[in-house]
Amino acid sequence: MKVKSAIFNVSSPDLKSCPILAMPEIAFIGRSNVGKSSLINLLTERNDLAKVSDQPGKTKLINFFTINNNWSLVDLPGYGYAKVSQQQRFDFNKAVSDYIEKRKFLRHVFVLIDSRLPPQIIDLAFVQWMESCNVSFSLIFTKIDKESPNRVSNHIALFKQHLGENKIAVPEILTSSIKTKHGRSQILTQIEGLLKTAPRAE
Repeated sequence: MKVKSAIFNVSSPDLKSCPILAMPEIAFIGRSNVGKSSLINLLTERNDLAKVSDQPGKTKLINFFTINNNWSLVDLPGYGYAKVSQQQRFDFNKAVSDYIEKRKFLRHVFVLIDSRLPPQIIDLAFVQWMESCNVSFSLIFTKIDKESPNRVSNHIALFKQHLGENKIAVPEILTSSIKTKHGRSQILTQIEGLLKTAPRAE
Protein backbone atom coordinates (compact mmCIF):
# COMPACT_ATOMS: atom_id res chain seq x y z
CA MET A 1 0.00 0.00 0.00
CA LYS A 2 1.17 3.49 -0.82
CA VAL A 3 -0.04 6.23 1.52
CA LYS A 4 -0.94 9.09 -0.79
CA SER A 5 -2.80 11.25 1.71
CA ALA A 6 -3.19 11.38 5.49
CA ILE A 7 -5.45 14.00 7.01
CA PHE A 8 -6.51 14.57 10.62
CA ASN A 9 -10.28 14.31 10.83
CA VAL A 10 -11.55 14.70 14.39
CA SER A 11 -10.92 13.88 18.06
CA SER A 12 -13.75 12.24 19.96
CA PRO A 13 -14.17 11.95 23.74
CA ASP A 14 -16.53 8.96 23.60
CA LEU A 15 -18.14 6.43 21.28
CA LYS A 16 -21.27 8.52 20.77
CA SER A 17 -19.14 11.39 19.46
CA CYS A 18 -17.16 9.29 16.99
CA PRO A 19 -17.74 10.32 13.36
CA ILE A 20 -19.93 8.35 10.98
CA LEU A 21 -17.49 8.11 8.08
CA ALA A 22 -18.77 4.83 6.63
CA MET A 23 -15.26 3.61 5.91
CA PRO A 24 -13.21 0.82 7.53
CA GLU A 25 -11.18 1.73 10.61
CA ILE A 26 -7.81 0.35 11.70
CA ALA A 27 -6.93 1.22 15.30
CA PHE A 28 -3.62 1.42 17.16
CA ILE A 29 -3.26 1.13 20.93
CA GLY A 30 -0.52 0.34 23.43
CA ARG A 31 0.88 1.03 26.84
CA SER A 32 1.97 4.60 27.42
CA ASN A 33 5.36 5.45 25.90
CA VAL A 34 5.37 2.45 23.56
CA GLY A 35 6.04 4.62 20.51
CA LYS A 36 2.54 4.65 19.03
CA SER A 37 2.58 8.21 17.69
CA SER A 38 6.00 7.69 16.12
CA LEU A 39 4.80 4.50 14.40
CA ILE A 40 1.72 6.26 13.02
CA ASN A 41 3.95 9.01 11.63
CA LEU A 42 6.25 6.39 10.09
CA LEU A 43 3.37 4.54 8.42
CA THR A 44 1.94 7.74 6.94
CA GLU A 45 5.32 9.38 6.30
CA ARG A 46 4.05 12.51 8.03
CA ASN A 47 6.42 13.69 10.75
CA ASP A 48 3.81 15.54 12.75
CA LEU A 49 0.52 13.80 11.96
CA ALA A 50 0.35 12.23 15.42
CA LYS A 51 1.81 14.33 18.20
CA VAL A 52 4.94 12.79 19.73
CA SER A 53 5.73 13.67 23.35
CA ASP A 54 8.31 12.67 25.95
CA GLN A 55 5.44 12.67 28.44
CA PRO A 56 3.61 9.31 28.50
CA GLY A 57 -0.13 9.32 27.97
CA LYS A 58 -0.22 12.33 25.65
CA THR A 59 -3.16 10.93 23.69
CA LYS A 60 -6.34 11.52 25.68
CA LEU A 61 -9.01 11.36 22.98
CA ILE A 62 -9.87 8.98 20.16
CA ASN A 63 -8.18 10.54 17.13
CA PHE A 64 -9.34 9.80 13.59
CA PHE A 65 -7.14 10.26 10.51
CA THR A 66 -8.45 9.73 6.96
CA ILE A 67 -5.96 7.79 4.83
CA ASN A 68 -6.13 7.77 1.02
CA ASN A 69 -9.74 8.97 1.30
CA ASN A 70 -10.91 5.37 1.82
CA TRP A 71 -10.04 4.25 5.36
CA SER A 72 -9.51 5.65 8.84
CA LEU A 73 -6.48 5.22 11.04
CA VAL A 74 -7.60 5.53 14.67
CA ASP A 75 -5.17 6.56 17.39
CA LEU A 76 -6.43 5.31 20.76
CA PRO A 77 -5.28 6.52 24.20
CA GLY A 78 -2.68 4.33 25.89
CA TYR A 79 -3.50 1.99 28.74
CA GLY A 80 -0.55 2.81 31.01
CA TYR A 81 -2.63 2.90 34.15
CA ALA A 82 -5.33 0.43 33.19
CA LYS A 83 -7.25 -1.66 35.67
CA VAL A 84 -9.33 -4.71 34.91
CA SER A 85 -12.72 -5.05 36.54
CA GLN A 86 -14.26 -8.28 37.75
CA GLN A 87 -15.93 -8.60 34.36
CA GLN A 88 -12.49 -8.32 32.68
CA ARG A 89 -13.53 -4.94 31.25
CA PHE A 90 -10.89 -2.25 31.02
CA ASP A 91 -12.16 0.87 32.71
CA PHE A 92 -8.92 2.81 32.13
CA ASN A 93 -10.90 4.71 29.54
CA LYS A 94 -14.56 3.83 29.06
CA ALA A 95 -14.56 5.50 25.66
CA VAL A 96 -11.85 3.17 24.38
CA SER A 97 -13.53 0.10 25.86
CA ASP A 98 -16.80 1.07 24.20
CA TYR A 99 -15.05 1.82 20.92
CA ILE A 100 -13.25 -1.53 20.72
CA GLU A 101 -16.28 -3.53 21.83
CA LYS A 102 -18.99 -1.79 19.83
CA ARG A 103 -17.65 0.26 16.90
CA LYS A 104 -19.15 -1.32 13.77
CA PHE A 105 -16.60 0.25 11.39
CA LEU A 106 -13.61 -1.21 13.27
CA ARG A 107 -11.85 -3.90 11.23
CA HIS A 108 -8.66 -4.51 13.23
CA VAL A 109 -6.67 -3.38 16.26
CA PHE A 110 -2.88 -3.29 16.36
CA VAL A 111 -1.71 -3.69 19.96
CA LEU A 112 1.78 -2.25 20.42
CA ILE A 113 4.24 -3.90 22.82
CA ASP A 114 7.66 -2.55 23.87
CA SER A 115 10.18 -5.15 22.67
CA ARG A 116 12.81 -3.94 25.15
CA LEU A 117 10.86 -5.28 28.10
CA PRO A 118 10.06 -8.78 29.33
CA PRO A 119 6.31 -9.56 29.34
CA GLN A 120 4.40 -6.95 31.34
CA ILE A 121 1.31 -7.95 33.28
CA ILE A 122 -0.68 -5.04 31.90
CA ASP A 123 0.08 -6.01 28.29
CA LEU A 124 -0.80 -9.65 28.90
CA ALA A 125 -4.05 -8.66 30.62
CA PHE A 126 -4.97 -6.32 27.78
CA VAL A 127 -4.38 -9.02 25.16
CA GLN A 128 -6.53 -11.41 27.21
CA TRP A 129 -9.32 -8.81 27.24
CA MET A 130 -8.91 -8.20 23.51
CA GLU A 131 -9.49 -11.89 22.86
CA SER A 132 -12.96 -11.51 24.37
CA CYS A 133 -13.89 -8.70 21.96
CA ASN A 134 -15.50 -9.39 18.61
CA VAL A 135 -12.70 -7.86 16.54
CA SER A 136 -9.50 -9.12 14.98
CA PHE A 137 -6.18 -7.91 16.37
CA SER A 138 -2.45 -8.46 16.11
CA LEU A 139 0.66 -7.43 18.05
CA ILE A 140 3.46 -5.10 16.98
CA PHE A 141 6.64 -5.26 19.05
CA THR A 142 8.16 -1.78 18.77
CA LYS A 143 11.64 -0.27 19.20
CA ILE A 144 13.50 -3.40 18.10
CA ASP A 145 16.56 -1.31 17.17
CA LYS A 146 17.01 -0.30 20.82
CA GLU A 147 17.73 -3.84 22.03
CA SER A 148 19.84 -6.75 20.81
CA PRO A 149 18.10 -9.14 18.38
CA ASN A 150 18.55 -12.02 20.83
CA ARG A 151 16.85 -10.14 23.67
CA VAL A 152 14.02 -9.03 21.39
CA SER A 153 13.47 -12.63 20.24
CA ASN A 154 13.58 -13.81 23.84
CA HIS A 155 11.03 -11.23 24.99
CA ILE A 156 8.67 -12.17 22.16
CA ALA A 157 9.06 -15.87 22.92
CA LEU A 158 8.34 -15.27 26.60
CA PHE A 159 5.28 -13.22 25.71
CA LYS A 160 3.94 -16.03 23.53
CA GLN A 161 4.72 -18.52 26.29
CA HIS A 162 2.74 -16.51 28.84
CA LEU A 163 -0.22 -16.31 26.46
CA GLY A 164 -0.12 -20.05 25.93
CA GLU A 165 0.07 -20.74 29.65
CA ASN A 166 -3.10 -18.68 30.10
CA LYS A 167 -4.83 -20.43 27.20
CA ILE A 168 -4.84 -17.28 25.09
CA ALA A 169 -4.50 -17.77 21.35
CA VAL A 170 -1.32 -16.17 20.01
CA PRO A 171 -2.28 -13.52 17.42
CA GLU A 172 -0.15 -12.53 14.45
CA ILE A 173 3.07 -10.84 15.59
CA LEU A 174 4.91 -8.06 13.75
CA THR A 175 7.98 -6.03 14.70
CA SER A 176 8.90 -2.42 14.01
CA SER A 177 11.64 0.19 14.29
CA ILE A 178 11.19 3.90 13.70
CA LYS A 179 14.92 4.36 13.16
CA THR A 180 15.34 1.72 10.44
CA LYS A 181 11.73 1.81 9.17
CA HIS A 182 11.59 -1.94 9.69
CA GLY A 183 8.06 -3.27 9.66
CA ARG A 184 6.46 -0.39 7.76
CA SER A 185 5.81 -2.28 4.53
CA GLN A 186 4.64 -5.41 6.38
CA ILE A 187 2.13 -3.45 8.47
CA LEU A 188 0.79 -1.55 5.46
CA THR A 189 0.49 -4.78 3.47
CA GLN A 190 -1.53 -6.31 6.30
CA ILE A 191 -3.76 -3.24 6.45
CA GLU A 192 -4.34 -3.44 2.70
CA GLY A 193 -5.62 -6.97 3.13
CA LEU A 194 -7.73 -6.08 6.16
CA LEU A 195 -9.54 -3.37 4.22
CA LYS A 196 -10.93 -6.07 1.94
CA THR A 197 -12.43 -8.09 4.79
CA ALA A 198 -16.09 -8.01 5.74
CA PRO A 199 -17.31 -5.64 8.47
CA ARG A 200 -17.54 -7.09 11.97
CA ALA A 201 -20.80 -8.78 12.92
CA GLU A 202 -23.09 -6.65 15.07
